[in-house]
Amino acid sequence: MTPLEAKIRRQIELEGPITLAEYWATCLFDQQHGYYTTRVPIGAAGDFTTAPEISQMFGEMLAAWWLATSRQNNIAPALVEIGPGRGTLMADILRTLGKLDPALKHSLPVHMVEVSPRLTAVQKEKLEGSGFQIHWHKTIATLPNSHMGIVANELFDAIPARPFIKHEGSWYESTICVSEGGSFRLTAKPAKIDLSILPATQEGEPDGTVFEYAPAREALMQDIGHHIRRHGGFGVFIDYGHAEPGFGDTLQAMQNHAYANVLEKPGEADITSHVDFQSLQRAAKASDLLVSNVITQGDFLNRLGIAERAQSLSKSQPQLRNTLETAIDRLVSPKQMGSLFKVLGVSHPDMTLPALQMAG
Repeated sequence: MTPLEAKIRRQIELEGPITLAEYWATCLFDQQHGYYTTRVPIGAAGDFTTAPEISQMFGEMLAAWWLATSRQNNIAPALVEIGPGRGTLMADILRTLGKLDPALKHSLPVHMVEVSPRLTAVQKEKLEGSGFQIHWHKTIATLPNSHMGIVANELFDAIPARPFIKHEGSWYESTICVSEGGSFRLTAKPAKIDLSILPATQEGEPDGTVFEYAPAREALMQDIGHHIRRHGGFGVFIDYGHAEPGFGDTLQAMQNHAYANVLEKPGEADITSHVDFQSLQRAAKASDLLVSNVITQGDFLNRLGIAERAQSLSKSQPQLRNTLETAIDRLVSPKQMGSLFKVLGVSHPDMTLPALQMAG
């Protein structure tokens, strides 16, 4: 039995069943034994691979978009990444910005928001020698009061959601208890839920239907929105999920690049679920931000010219042609990450965002 499993068992013994959201948060963010606080989960040696790890072109496209947005709106924002993983995306962004505008190395403040001390150390090592001055924060609350140009890739999916299940016409929240055999088991408890947040088809949905609601994700987006509304700036958020709210159980655990049992070996696997982008739009609008329509990652990267960038790299480095073609396919193909991953842009009301159409 792992120390984290023992800790969760003690909590259940003392308090009774805990919500699945509480279990999820403990598994990922426990200060001593949590998944993100004790390991480096990303990359071939980890449990999953993100877009920046697939190809440098992903970061290059975001760097070009970030610079174009800043110039188009005639602002000089700080560069902020929330949830920077191993620092791969920021390394590619900074390298690209340094080539596009070398003066930025002396003028651009860079801020990283990271809760994990382990990942912070990895990021510092990777970004050492970038030429940029970089500051680390554990929360967005300590970011400076200035214009911000925010990027975030696979940030919201790891923030715990609250799964609800329909039973005899009512909604119950998923909970965790310990079975007679000693293993963790899913149960449910009666719960109040604002019916207005449910999709319109909820009355006709059968028993057993699952609805995943993530108020913590909305709260983070509102905090980001309040900062942008007060001080100016913009943000782009890329994650896997759906543009329209719906029903379904999307909770999953990943370990060694394969699916794992969410209830086994807590703290040793990543736990995620699909992001409801409409709820993020709603949260951003509540902060009086301009909000873009949600588009697919494939569409976004194609609009930014990733195919042309791949062709340019292939000409200068023909030995990489097959590698680049494989990377392009993974990033933009509807059968790979291209359709599953979505992109949302937000901005202060007096701004515009290239490659994104603002929602009405």
